[in-house]
Amino acid sequence: MEPRAALMTQLLPAALLFVLALAPGSAASETLVKLTTPRGVSQSFLLIKPEQPPAAAVILFAGGHGALGLSGPGKMRWGSGNFLVRTRDTFVRHGLMVAVMDAPADQQSGMNAIFRMGAAHAGDIGAVAARLRAEANVPVWLIGTSMGTFSAAGGAIGAKGIDGLVLTSTITRAQPTWLIAGSHPHGVASMNLPRIPAPSLIMSHRHDGCSITPAADAPKLKARLTAAKPAEIVVLDGGAPPISKPCEAKSQHGFFGIEDEAVAAIARFVKTHPPI
Repeated sequence: MEPRAALMTQLLPAALLFVLALAPGSAASETLVKLTTPRGVSQSFLLIKPEQPPAAAVILFAGGHGALGLSGPGKMRWGSGNFLVRTRDTFVRHGLMVAVMDAPADQQSGMNAIFRMGAAHAGDIGAVAARLRAEANVPVWLIGTSMGTFSAAGGAIGAKGIDGLVLTSTITRAQPTWLIAGSHPHGVASMNLPRIPAPSLIMSHRHDGCSITPAADAPKLKARLTAAKPAEIVVLDGGAPPISKPCEAKSQHGFFGIEDEAVAAIARFVKTHPPI
């Protein structure tokens, strides 16, 4: 090998690392943040900042049990394929500061709907929102998907310092075996949504095959958001053939194959609806 070629071979890995470090929203820009909430528990989240000053901050809530088991940047025990988790860098590329919120330390076995809707969780969410405002004095939005919509709606109702709400693939039909079946038969739609004054977006996939998150229930959610200014609905279509069950993330339920379109629509709504 000629000396020039050998030198280029030696420099190439460093050059690649430099390019990756500059890539906006790359996983290398993640940091794991741990804070103690007012109720005295440890709360972890992944923090990702855009290169330029952010237009807003978004707190993302995964579905399912929500216990990601974060242990470092990009390191999680569960949930890497969730719609909001796998698209976190896409939100950053739209100029948003992102917090991917784990379950708190006392809920690492999993958060049920009752906890997600409760005051303890709302207090934890408020603590994360306050930390984000310390990072950048911008509006803070809550974005949930599937079971995560209980967290996002609960935070918008009970947490301090929340400027907007986005619900995706929202649970609107409680299963008979759930503890909330009697009190919240319509899932998130049975929550005290009229207390939310912040701009709110409801996003669904027209062909979501999950029986508890049908797109047909989006108007029912909007009708409950009586104080939200505004409350809007976006229904998407298309995507890739599902490779998971209907209520899992790699299907229409998780906007599989149209992730960029879904995130772009959310980012557009966030950036065009400043706090009231």
